[in-house]
Amino acid sequence: VQLQASGGGLVQAGGSLRLSCAASGRTAGSFTMGWFRQGPGKEREFVASISWSGGSTHYADSVKGRFTISRDNAKNTMYLQMNSLKPEDTAVYYCAAMYGTIWYERVGQYDYWGQGTLVTVSS
Repeated sequence: VQLQASGGGLVQAGGSLRLSCAASGRTAGSFTMGWFRQGPGKEREFVASISWSGGSTHYADSVKGRFTISRDNAKNTMYLQMNSLKPEDTAVYYCAAMYGTIWYERVGQYDYWGQGTLVTVSS
């Protein structure tokens, strides 16, 4: 599975962005998928995950109520709608896919990673 993240950019605080993650190769429909981010000088952290059916989603407390994860398996694409962005959301955002269904918040559980897309939120 190859993952390609896109949609990052520069936005003012309070603004919105939508990230996309396109999957190719083996169908992504059977994978749990997730978004992670890594800010300057920080470790990579969990942002959100979504089950293969889209019926189960999880969010980090820091983004709950502001970010929405979704997927369209017919298009092999996952999305992250980010609203009310804050400067502390500035990071490189990575999409990932894993065979499992638990421990979705753990970096080490994911089998495939995209290259990352930079999101910069100015104050």
